[in-house]
Amino acid sequence: MAEHRGRRKPGAARRRRQLARQRALQALYQWQLTGQSAGDIESQFLPSAPEQPPEEPPAIEPDRELEDAVAMSDVDIALFRELLHGVLERLEDWDAEIGPHLNRSIARLDPVERLILRMGTYELSERLDIPYRVVINEYVELCKQFGGQDSYKYVNGVLDKVAGANRFRRAEMDMRGKPGPGT
Repeated sequence: MAEHRGRRKPGAARRRRQLARQRALQALYQWQLTGQSAGDIESQFLPSAPEQPPEEPPAIEPDRELEDAVAMSDVDIALFRELLHGVLERLEDWDAEIGPHLNRSIARLDPVERLILRMGTYELSERLDIPYRVVINEYVELCKQFGGQDSYKYVNGVLDKVAGANRFRRAEMDMRGKPGPGT
């Protein structure tokens, strides 16, 4: 097998996008809890200057697991920013697209599920370069990781209906031979 020098592994780009979605979910959750601006939250996730290593080793060993959890070096920064700002800038639009497909008000949804649905709806509407099945799968996986038990099933069903109600995604489904919601 040939070694690729200077290039990322083929799955690396996908992993960077997955990490961007995870960090964007965390950033949006912070917004939901604190009401801070997107810019303030972004600056907390993306420090402007790289940290300088200390000259002396710390007296107490740092928590590497925590550092890994908040590291942004392997994240698709452009997608992180796009999701953070794109979801918040048109929040009411995403809620209006989601609302008809819910069995309760959006306010009564679990906070994490609500954010995942908003993010998935954003990508289904704005990222037409990503197949709808991929978008839905990414958010189902995010829900499995951060949502309540079995909440991924609900998220899957709602995002499938949101996709079917979007004329561009509907055309994509028709090309793939998938029947629309309710057919």
